[in-house]
Amino acid sequence: MAGKKRPLVVITRKLPDPVETRMRELFDARLNVEDRPMTQPELVAAVKEADVLVPTITDHIDAALIAQAGENLKLIANFGNGVDKIDVAAAAKKGITVTNTPNVLTEDTADMTMALMLAVPRRLAEGANVLTGEKKWAGWSPTWMLGRRIWGKRLGIVGMGRIGTAVARRAKAFGLSIHYHNRHRVLPAVEDELEATYWESLDQMLARMDIISVNCPSTPATFHLLSARRLALMQPSAYIVNTARGDIIDEESLVKLIHDGKIAGAGLDVYEHEPALNSKLLKLAAKGKVVLLPHMGSATLEGRIDMGEKVIINIRAFFDGHRPPDRVLPLRT
Repeated sequence: MAGKKRPLVVITRKLPDPVETRMRELFDARLNVEDRPMTQPELVAAVKEADVLVPTITDHIDAALIAQAGENLKLIANFGNGVDKIDVAAAAKKGITVTNTPNVLTEDTADMTMALMLAVPRRLAEGANVLTGEKKWAGWSPTWMLGRRIWGKRLGIVGMGRIGTAVARRAKAFGLSIHYHNRHRVLPAVEDELEATYWESLDQMLARMDIISVNCPSTPATFHLLSARRLALMQPSAYIVNTARGDIIDEESLVKLIHDGKIAGAGLDVYEHEPALNSKLLKLAAKGKVVLLPHMGSATLEGRIDMGEKVIINIRAFFDGHRPPDRVLPLRT
């Protein structure tokens, strides 16, 4: 972009320092140093003025907001893989390109999924709290703090994309039997590598698994994919882990089933009404029935920097007259 007017890039949240520094070097970058989510009027002002908007998962870039965009706004370079908060179709109609940051968060999210898969049956959070609580630890006992073994259990993965496949590789190393449900069957070579069993029927898979891992994207088609009816199919001894999006699970029904002993427990990193948290989930956490994390699945410094570099590459490609490598098309959402 040498010799060209530098595009005005409005970044809605604070990003890692190396990413912000590079953005200042390359663009007319407007940073959010306070890391305070933008209000709706602030977002409106941003889209009216910016050449590029860099939103995050906390921003709702809906059709009403896009309709108010100025003529200069030509690119929404999302800092994140999921674009469920961006109306990609509305952007396309207004001639605005949307990009995301795929692939860079796969391994980090799979690591956290595996951590929750271990934490819930093995009661890791409960055990850690014993040592930091008010009561003194009485010492080891043969029958105290007994959890459930995960080796040899059946894992059902809902969504066998990049993250689901990465979870499967980790789980197989831990001795779990891999099962999955997906819109399309994965390649035979992948099935062979993972010794994975494909279930065309999600209902049938849910009824037979010891652990369910939710790894599909949030789309209109996956909203409450795990509905009250489907959750009720799970075995009373089964656990569910969600590091994808909260609205894929009917959270209120999940809470009730765990409370009633019809599902053994859950490990959750995402929530249906995030950042608001269901008070009933907190009560279940206090009883050791669930492990709750504050959306930390992809929270590594390396991952965030990689995301920022993807955003920068997409912006530079666009303003150099090339198709951005991570362009999101409406039909793909």
